[in-house]
Amino acid sequence: MGTRQSRASSKDRGPKRMLLLGRRQKFSSWDDTLLSGKDPRSLLKRGMRHISFSLVTKGMTDIPDFLWGLSEVQKLNLSHNQLRVLPPEVGKLTRIVVLNLCGNRLKSLPRELSILQSLKVLFVNMNCLTEVPAELSLCRNLEVLSLSHNCLSQLPASFTDLSRLQKLNLSDNYFVHIPICVFSLKELHFLHVGSNRLENIAESIQCLAGLQIFIAESNNIHSFPRSLCLIPSLELLNLNNNDIQTLPDELYLLGRLARIAWNPMDKGLHISHNPLSKPLPELVEGGLEMLFSYLKEKKHN
Repeated sequence: MGTRQSRASSKDRGPKRMLLLGRRQKFSSWDDTLLSGKDPRSLLKRGMRHISFSLVTKGMTDIPDFLWGLSEVQKLNLSHNQLRVLPPEVGKLTRIVVLNLCGNRLKSLPRELSILQSLKVLFVNMNCLTEVPAELSLCRNLEVLSLSHNCLSQLPASFTDLSRLQKLNLSDNYFVHIPICVFSLKELHFLHVGSNRLENIAESIQCLAGLQIFIAESNNIHSFPRSLCLIPSLELLNLNNNDIQTLPDELYLLGRLARIAWNPMDKGLHISHNPLSKPLPELVEGGLEMLFSYLKEKKHN
């Protein structure tokens, strides 16, 4: 009798054990590590240049507390979760070089980001930001900043202090003009302000003498500013989908524009889907050389 009961209980445990094993296989490496009581540092990835940690697409609404103890982390990826708050404890990760917060539900950023003096790359695109803390300008080593796909309409004046910033993405926000502080960023060579509410581009754009890529597509810009023609370093200029009717005669000065570009990723001049006056549409179809020749001759006549 006892033997039968033993065999029966063994059979009962079998399916349950299989079920538990099946469920366990669904756990990610960090779930499994924490549930087993292991040190979270075992999840750190040590690359050639940086120590990284990733919690991508975990459905998290809160950041686990153990993270703030991983002070050696240099690259942190918390993208594509459901985070609504970035706690001030982020200031404890003083070695952070790259911080990716893309694709969450953040409405604000903590002032403690200013403590991250090693920070060079910050992605906060695809969130719900309505403002950016002025203290972020204290991250003087910042080189790349993406704030696209948020609800921003202005930037702090203190952003003029981000003197090492090279790439700035402000696309898909609510800017009605390019923030004045941007024109002080002398190291900037990439600026994306597409899909905003711009109606003009300030003459101060010429202050960005090293700009190589400027994207202002899908706005309501009425005129092509001559000041853009004073930035000879431009290699990609995208003004597609605006309300531009004429082109400045000085456009031919932009010698690094290689072609009339139709593919969004191509370098060159993007000027399609604008109500250009005649004969400009035909000249654009004929290519950049034809367009430049016409404008150059027009200027000298």
